[in-house]
Amino acid sequence: MFKDLDPILHTPLRLAVVSLLISVKEAEFTFIREKTNATAGNLSVQLNKLKEAGYIEIIKQFKDNYPQTICRITPVGINAFEQYVANLQSYLQVKK
Repeated sequence: MFKDLDPILHTPLRLAVVSLLISVKEAEFTFIREKTNATAGNLSVQLNKLKEAGYIEIIKQFKDNYPQTICRITPVGINAFEQYVANLQSYLQVKK
């Protein structure tokens, strides 16, 4: 039986962001933008959707007098990612 896939994680950019944050725990906005090859505007929109879902935290601060945005995966985000992967595996185990 196929399990439902989380619609928050089922978009390529949001899945890429969460996958990246799973491996590094937290990252600067510019690092995420470079790794995902996203535009700043699109990345901002998708980060806010992940934040609204409780999957990431967004910390805005200053570093050397320049604004800095840090994104951090939350325990809710880790659980959602692990469940997404488990549910996706149910699709991959279908025998032909």
